[in-house]
Amino acid sequence: MVRTDLSIVALFGRTNVGKSTIFNRLADDGKSLVFEREGVTRDPIKGLASWQGCSFRLIDTGGVSLRKTNDPILACAREQALFVLNAASVAIFVCDSTVGLLDEDRELARVLHRSGTPVILVANKADVRGAAEQLHEFERLGFGTPFEVSAVHSRGISELLDATVALLGTTRSDDVSPVEQPHYRTVILGKPNVGKSSLANLLLKQERHIVADQPGTTREPVKETLRFYKEGIELVDTPGIRRKRGVTDPLEKMMVTGAMSALAEADIVLLMIDASEGQIADQELKLAYYAFQDKGKALVLLVNKWDLADEYTKERLNITLDEHKHFFSKVPRLSISCKTGENSGKVVPLVQEIWERSRQQFGGAELTYLFQEALQHKPLYRSGTMLRVKSAKQRSTGPINIELRVNAPRFWGPTQFGFLENILRRKFDLLGVPVRFTAMSGR
Repeated sequence: MVRTDLSIVALFGRTNVGKSTIFNRLADDGKSLVFEREGVTRDPIKGLASWQGCSFRLIDTGGVSLRKTNDPILACAREQALFVLNAASVAIFVCDSTVGLLDEDRELARVLHRSGTPVILVANKADVRGAAEQLHEFERLGFGTPFEVSAVHSRGISELLDATVALLGTTRSDDVSPVEQPHYRTVILGKPNVGKSSLANLLLKQERHIVADQPGTTREPVKETLRFYKEGIELVDTPGIRRKRGVTDPLEKMMVTGAMSALAEADIVLLMIDASEGQIADQELKLAYYAFQDKGKALVLLVNKWDLADEYTKERLNITLDEHKHFFSKVPRLSISCKTGENSGKVVPLVQEIWERSRQQFGGAELTYLFQEALQHKPLYRSGTMLRVKSAKQRSTGPINIELRVNAPRFWGPTQFGFLENILRRKFDLLGVPVRFTAMSGR
């Protein structure tokens, strides 16, 4: 969680000048996607930076063009960048020294002068042959001599940090409390264009994530923090994930990698599907199984665009979900509409309920009695051997791990563990919470 009481330093500039690479050099946490293509960064990416005892919030903004555009994504990225600039204490204006001064740089310089924000001018890619010949041109922008930086090779980074800290001056890391960590992390997953960013904006109650009616709008995980009563919840919006065989673009592969990394760090997964499609797709099923069973993440199924589905479509969707009832009976399902706001107010309370369920602790004696009694009423046999539980003990939460001491560990597998899991779920409220078992011999 990035503190809200620290000064903001914004990386600002046109597309493909290396802002994200500089961000990755300066930020202590968080990474921005770097790829040799214009307009990769769209949503502002946030991180915490510190240097010489001074801490500040660093924000990487999308490339800005002031020219008229019919592209809603570019327009939204520009609005987001200008919003961050207005809130910043310092702006790091990044230009490309390999191409020299462009008209777009001059236009952005005028915006910066009007903003009144202190500006540090950076000529990036200074390691490229011939770049030095262009440096004098940037002095015409009115921000003094530019800092020569090669973000790729870390050249000039310490000097850039020195200048940034000198302008900030007052926010010392000794004067602020340690960075507060979120109580837990929630990630929104799903196919492209199912409404993940729209949901994030609804939950945050502000337009912090770019939303457009085309797939692939979000290109990298975007983290924000919301509060529910006294608890801080990290909310991560992720790029859409398509079927693996349909992903051929290297940039999209990096986007999917970012989404899966966010999943690995999460405590709770909100899997969004589109109700208007009338079915759950194979890749959505695979995501659900992977998150819940393989990675042990608490899971909620959010069925978005409920307002766009007619009765026939809704019934068809329910039928496809019932085909996997053995799995989805363990997972809470909530129908929502990000467009109308239907049931959006129920999402965060449901997430909080899932979190509390996932932290449950069960006593060893209670578990042992529960399982032994179940096996008395319905004995389990394998290869002629009656299976017995001698003792049970919970080892951890998130997921809930239960260690069994049994008479024949080699005969315990998914079927036997599934039997005990069902007993456990009937006794306790574990909806949305994964449970894992291990079996070993012992008393």
